[in-house]
Amino acid sequence: MTKLSDTQALILSAAAQRPERIALPLPESLRGGAAAKVVGAMLAKGFLEEVDANLRKGEPMWRESGDGHGVTLVATDAGLAAIGIEPEDANPAPAGATDAPTEQSAPEAATGTETAPKAHTPREGTKQATLITMLRAPDGATIEEIMAATGWQSHTVRGAMAGALKKKLGLEVTSEKVEDRGRVYKLPAA
Repeated sequence: MTKLSDTQALILSAAAQRPERIALPLPESLRGGAAAKVVGAMLAKGFLEEVDANLRKGEPMWRESGDGHGVTLVATDAGLAAIGIEPEDANPAPAGATDAPTEQSAPEAATGTETAPKAHTPREGTKQATLITMLRAPDGATIEEIMAATGWQSHTVRGAMAGALKKKLGLEVTSEKVEDRGRVYKLPAA
């Protein structure tokens, strides 16, 4: 697994939870030259990419391009993989893309109904598969137990549950407070 700094992991985890995987805004503690250095390294490693910002949609702008348009930052599949989140087979179009095919069929597009999330089984041996297995266990799992099993930090665990499991895979993660154990998270049995 790729070694990330805490800041890089935080940026990618936040982007995984946002519409169209936009990485902005950056953490408030990251400003100026430090922000440029972190983002530059992430662009060089292919974890982020610059795309045209749709300012009419209110997308945040990273920088202004030479032609007067804004550029935003989007997490790539490689960036999601670096934090242990399996990208979907059909990714949402980056913010600047206009000719990407849609996932809705013509009748669904006409009625405006959404399709249910695709059934997705993570590859065996991935951290996402470990997370799902732990959450499907009868006793569930705590954040600390998941951290120990995956090597993730707490914010990455929370980001994976909210982004990859809930939002991307449509799984319903529940939690309850258990005496002598703390907050325990669970998924319904498969």
